[in-house]
Amino acid sequence: MRIPAALLLLPALALAAPPALVLQTDFGTKDGAVAEMKGVAFGVDPTLPLVDLSHENTPYDIWEAAYRLKQTAPYWPAGTVFISVVDPGVGTARASVVLKTKSGHYFVTPDNGTLTFVAEELGIEAVRRIDEQINRRAGSERSYTFHGRDVYVFTAARLAAGQIGFEGVGPLLAPKVVSLPYQQPARQGGGLAGAIPLIDFHFGNVWTNLPDTLFAALEPAPKFGDRFLVVISRDTKEVWRGVLPYARTFGDVPQGAPLLYINSLLNVSFALNQGNFSRTHGLGSGGGWTVRLERAE
Repeated sequence: MRIPAALLLLPALALAAPPALVLQTDFGTKDGAVAEMKGVAFGVDPTLPLVDLSHENTPYDIWEAAYRLKQTAPYWPAGTVFISVVDPGVGTARASVVLKTKSGHYFVTPDNGTLTFVAEELGIEAVRRIDEQINRRAGSERSYTFHGRDVYVFTAARLAAGQIGFEGVGPLLAPKVVSLPYQQPARQGGGLAGAIPLIDFHFGNVWTNLPDTLFAALEPAPKFGDRFLVVISRDTKEVWRGVLPYARTFGDVPQGAPLLYINSLLNVSFALNQGNFSRTHGLGSGGGWTVRLERAE
């Protein structure tokens, strides 16, 4: 049986496929902004896979953008190029950079705090400032307010397509990025302290940065059904406190009842079974939001 030559080429074609461009913005999807960015990438190389991480993010919310990258990037292969455009300082002196992480991922974005978590968790291999004299869409020199289209996606597409190497992005910078301040997860007395980096907005679950390993190290080790006192504050002002049972999953408590559980990122989280915990209790997320938990008496 003869195997068609085209089929023999499939493994080589798969290996030669360019890395994906993964886009995140706080633009709307009812206008043309996102499609303009994709059009620029398509113009650089129509074979580039274009994937949406998220759009219509909370406008100007750099913290949310930073956490979405942390949430998503580890599930993409090395070589993937992420473009994140949540840029309240567009056109100002903030740097436009490409971060290469030790994991082999690339992030093209303003250096405004967006890289906080991926730099911490994936490691900084190198940072380069985008040379806009070279890496800028032709004819965009008089445009100052849409760097996502004119600079970031253009540079990212050229990098993914192999039209430039990482060295072709621009000058090498010190291996550091702007970082947003927040409460690191830590032991505090007999309990734990951490931050609330994100609300799972579709369902209203409250996600913390307390890893399951730190939670499991409490003494005695937590068991399903144990009860924990949770105190949530904003800028040191207490907003909510309550006692929650530790449950394996939502359905382990009655409908409408609260629970403490480990979310899909393996962090401590709080929810109402088929309800909205954050809206019910007036809670938010970001660097100013903190949480403390300890065993209930």
